Amino acid sequence: MDTYKTITNNIGEGYYTEKRSKFLAFAHHVETVDEAMDIVKQYRKKYYDARHCCYAYMIGPERDVFRANDDGEPSSTAGKPILGQINSNELTNILIIVVRYYGGVNLGTGGLIVAYRTAAADAIAHSKIEERLVEEEVKYDFTYPMMNSVMRITKEMPVRIVDQHFDNTCSITLAIRKSLVQQLKDRLSKLDFEG
Repeated sequence: MDTYKTITNNIGEGYYTEKRSKFLAFAHHVETVDEAMDIVKQYRKKYYDARHCCYAYMIGPERDVFRANDDGEPSSTAGKPILGQINSNELTNILIIVVRYYGGVNLGTGGLIVAYRTAAADAIAHSKIEERLVEEEVKYDFTYPMMNSVMRITKEMPVRIVDQHFDNTCSITLAIRKSLVQQLKDRLSKLDFEG
């Protein structure tokens, strides 16, 4: 698999209310755990008067970095249902925060699970989901006379130029979907022999 599903950089917002408790949900595209935690900090500061700021994130194309946080709610009633929504939509590189304003009436564990799950689902519903490629970067050094041959490969293959330097010795860094990395490396190494 060299594709994965995530959301765009637009923040998806969701909302749920039950017995005067308000649940505000926000879905963010994130690339790293640090980025996710910085966003959580910002929300805790912004909604300092809220009772709970629960969240879950999933990071990486393999969807192997994840965390669910109940922020003081009974165990597994907040973070887990949020993470469950991320999982059922097969998303990654996403952080969903649900801010709860307590309405004075306890919802019970079942009510909390429904509330956090529904708020998170609403945030995802208001996000734009897109499929992205799992890319790998390939760096290639070459001599100036080989420029045309290298550029021809960049036009013929679905690559993205990440970085390039042209001087007496040139280098180019290309991003390409994982399944085509070897093909790109083979084509570039052939150039060394054609010289």
